[in-house]
Amino acid sequence: MEKRDFNKNWICRCLTREEPEKKVTLPHDAMRSEQRSEESQGEGNIGWYIGGDYEYTKRFFVPAEDVDKEAVLEFEGVYHDAEIYINEKKAAFRPYGYTNFYVELNEFLQYGAENTIRVIARNADQPNSRWYSGTGIYRPVNLYLGEKEHIPVNGIRIQTVSLEPAQIQVEVKTSIPGTVKVQILDGEQIVAAIEKISEKRIVSKSNGQEQKAVFLLEIPDVKRWSPDSPHLYTLNAAFGNDQVTEHFGVRTLHWNEREGMTINGKRVILRGACVHHDNGLLGACTFPEAEERKVRILKENGYNAIRSSHYPCSRAFLDACDRQGMLMMDEYVDVWYIHKTKYDYATELKDWWKQDLKDMVEKDFNHPSVIMYSTGNEVAETAQKKGIAFTRCMTEYLHSLDGTRPVTCGINIFFNFLSSIGLGVYSDDKAEKTAENAAKDASKKKKPVGSEFYNTLACLAGDYFMKMGATLPPCDWKTKDAYAAMDVAGYNYGIFRYKHDLRKYPKRLILGSETFCKDAYDFWEIAKKNNRIIGDFVWAGWDYIGETGDGAAEYSDYKGLEPHTRMTGNNGRIDLLGKPRAEAAYTRVAFEQAKGPFIAVKPVYQKEKLQLTGWALTKAVESWSWRGCDGESAEVEVFARAAEVELKINGKTAGRKKVKKCRTKFNVTYHDGEITAISYSENGCELGRQTLKTAEKDTMLSIHPETKTAKPGELVFIPLQYTDSQGNWKPMEKHELKVSVENGTLEGLGSACAYVEGNYAQDTTKTYYGEAMAVIRMRESGNAVVRVEDEKNTYSCIVPMQR
Repeated sequence: MEKRDFNKNWICRCLTREEPEKKVTLPHDAMRSEQRSEESQGEGNIGWYIGGDYEYTKRFFVPAEDVDKEAVLEFEGVYHDAEIYINEKKAAFRPYGYTNFYVELNEFLQYGAENTIRVIARNADQPNSRWYSGTGIYRPVNLYLGEKEHIPVNGIRIQTVSLEPAQIQVEVKTSIPGTVKVQILDGEQIVAAIEKISEKRIVSKSNGQEQKAVFLLEIPDVKRWSPDSPHLYTLNAAFGNDQVTEHFGVRTLHWNEREGMTINGKRVILRGACVHHDNGLLGACTFPEAEERKVRILKENGYNAIRSSHYPCSRAFLDACDRQGMLMMDEYVDVWYIHKTKYDYATELKDWWKQDLKDMVEKDFNHPSVIMYSTGNEVAETAQKKGIAFTRCMTEYLHSLDGTRPVTCGINIFFNFLSSIGLGVYSDDKAEKTAENAAKDASKKKKPVGSEFYNTLACLAGDYFMKMGATLPPCDWKTKDAYAAMDVAGYNYGIFRYKHDLRKYPKRLILGSETFCKDAYDFWEIAKKNNRIIGDFVWAGWDYIGETGDGAAEYSDYKGLEPHTRMTGNNGRIDLLGKPRAEAAYTRVAFEQAKGPFIAVKPVYQKEKLQLTGWALTKAVESWSWRGCDGESAEVEVFARAAEVELKINGKTAGRKKVKKCRTKFNVTYHDGEITAISYSENGCELGRQTLKTAEKDTMLSIHPETKTAKPGELVFIPLQYTDSQGNWKPMEKHELKVSVENGTLEGLGSACAYVEGNYAQDTTKTYYGEAMAVIRMRESGNAVVRVEDEKNTYSCIVPMQR
């Protein structure tokens, strides 16, 4: 079917408050512009936004000659309880806010006339999420049109059969029997071609049969797809006048207790990051440039896998993973049949889970980057007989939809035990009472429930206590049956169980489905020696909006006065703007993706003692620019794959220490100038060195667009950083910035600070350690000019249009 863009010329209006309607282009996140207040019933879970219901309308003309065409709309994501009306007739309803769904239009359309589509997205039913969800049509909408002879949406499935010889199986569904032609291209070169008549085949559908052509093609001199070499081929399928293009990679995927997980016969260890769906300053909106950028930055920092926490990821995200060689564990949901918040998906899941999983698999099947499905996250139901049966049911159903990928589920091992004895357990009753308390008094402290209970405990007791708790025998009793009902056992915070369980369960494959950053080294060392440890997904790979209670502590000079100014958990290895924190350097070293050394310094002027949570490794930053602090004590960390590290300040040795698990610390005296770390092997040979320099006294705002030129309508990410004239970062600079754009639009503005006054849709922001970011959208022609004002100066830069 022909795919058309259906994202322009929509009108959005709020149904729960008197606000002016807006003309918008999809994707659009209505929540992003809302007020944030202590009256938020979703509270810190959603970044203290208010929530609301919104209506999107669009008028479109349907030519009379299209009367014989089949018309289908795909909504890639609407949050949530989406109602679709065509010419005021209800055409569809889909409760889940994170899955793509389809609306068949023909019976509702008026041909040769103007038509109206109306979409209602509800999010006033707070609380309904444990993180920032966004509101509205936050992913693209696609219109598909097909003649009588056409290939339906998701009508092509491509699967690698073997590598030697390189064979792929291609299934092409058709609307009626007829001849299907298939070509395989490597760039512009045709490497294989075949044609065949589609035949009626029996399927497990209500009509009992469908038309399908099945091909077996051999690709000569094949270029295999892998994380290190993500080569993609193009498949063109023609049926009548209909032509459909798919991109795919030739790769095999296997998993067993002998080899662990292999791609193309070679073992792969997943160096993974848990990533929420929001795009920081852009809210929940899914833009290809933002998804591409996210994958690129994670890959540059040593990760080779992403867990879509905790819902199916976007099509654009999968495309970016395919192109860049990032592996994807696509996850279904955060709740099953027990509520975690009052209005979450637990009520609807029992009626929709099969359709949701079917749509997820159809979206994912042709993507070589997808290597695993996850049926859920920290679902305490896995400790119950009913939940164990449901675990097996979903695993088997996914196998029936796609037998080429394993199935897991992220189980919080210690939490399953706590739930079984009534501590912190989720329940419909507790979700109801929590919502009632929030509605009565936003400032009233409520008893932590579920993951909030666990997160609070981890903050107070530390990660070691939580990991030790997972080693208790009842934790095994309350997880073993659920683990037996899946292909790969997902361990949330269970690294201390790995060696014991490898011995006790000789066929179990273990995945660290959610882990602490400081465990990266221990994981890597045990995984190298045990094939059945297949990977690790750190929480969190990238900072995100909401869930504000589980992140790193913050110094008072950046801490908001009111609780509702807390916007993020501040616990990503990559900060909200996409800048790698010092923790990311540690992870790269721990995973042997870099040798180091890498220097990180606790802000010298900060004298407060902070209690870091289990999810935070350090508050140190990669800078030696602390003018005005000469002679004061400084805490320095160095990350290196080495036996020892020597630290020098202005050429003089300040200390030499052994390195333990890729990390060592020094207490030194700060002096302006430079600091150098030198790493050594066991026999004293130098392995590497890094130097950081103090910025000079002159100060300027550096504006550096991440792309040199931009296409019409494209997003451009523009870091704003205070430096000296040589470009050396000055993290002690604190300013308020106002941004304007000429011949472009400002799509987002903010900093990586966890505390935010207002939201990211404003034109002003405060810097965080001398940094902020603007995201702009180019117009259809001409260069964009970005101007930034602080208290004294105006700075500007030009973003040239790509010629």
